[in-house]
Amino acid sequence: MPEMPEVQGLVDFLRLKLLPPNAPPAVVDDVEVLSFSVLKTANVPLDLLGAGPVSDVARRGKFIDITAGGAHLVMHLAKAGWLRWSDGLKPGRLRPGKGPIALRVRFAADAAEKPGFDLTEAGTKKSLAAYVVKDPLEVPGIARLGPDALDVDQDAFARLVASHSGQIKGLLRDQSALAGIGNAYSDEILHAAHLSPFANASKLGDEDVQRLFGAMRDTLEAAIAGASGRPAAELKDSKRKAMRVHGRTGQACPVCGDEVREVSFADSSLQYCPTCQTGGKLLADRRTSKFLK
Repeated sequence: MPEMPEVQGLVDFLRLKLLPPNAPPAVVDDVEVLSFSVLKTANVPLDLLGAGPVSDVARRGKFIDITAGGAHLVMHLAKAGWLRWSDGLKPGRLRPGKGPIALRVRFAADAAEKPGFDLTEAGTKKSLAAYVVKDPLEVPGIARLGPDALDVDQDAFARLVASHSGQIKGLLRDQSALAGIGNAYSDEILHAAHLSPFANASKLGDEDVQRLFGAMRDTLEAAIAGASGRPAAELKDSKRKAMRVHGRTGQACPVCGDEVREVSFADSSLQYCPTCQTGGKLLADRRTSKFLK
């Protein structure tokens, strides 16, 4: 799932394409809905996006928000979605329901092949979402967002942790508490902080919380810096290569050399290093097990 760093990378890339510094802003020429499940709104017509030029491209948590023509095209890539840019999409409309493309946006150009992007989604579970709204707060996921993870200072973070009685990994992933962090970067942050993903948040000591706050900022800032300036096509591979534990089950921890282990759930998994995070003990690989704290 694209998280804050990759979404920020996509936003920065789209800004360069749609709001070029030495050229007029882009204008939406056409929006094709190719998967009827992707569009979650019906009150604002798609044509409104082309009523004026693009005026902003922003990130809201893990959402991409393109402002154009007095409306917002808000997109959430979910677990298996992605944005693919093309400087020249071939003319002609696509057939709905054929292939992975769920939404296509073309921008005006004096050429048959116009620039634009496709929203694609792999697999059979369709969670990719697009909204056309007058106000981003009309999108339920945005209305529920807590503060951006990088906008929270250390004192506010400490209060948030102290007030949460559940597991620390769950808190880091809770978008209503901290916006932008998902499964992958919560694994990376907890590894950097030397904390078990199942540690009880409210029972962490002051030093643990300070270390966790520093790990969160350092991990996210480094990942955003690594994504900055990269074309959209390179962002996923860049993320995978930078991971220390997430997605690296069975490989050696780059810090201590221990084997990276995995805990599997029904529709996801997490990775951790026993030596770095749990005092060498293994976490049981079942959702219903009694996990190590």
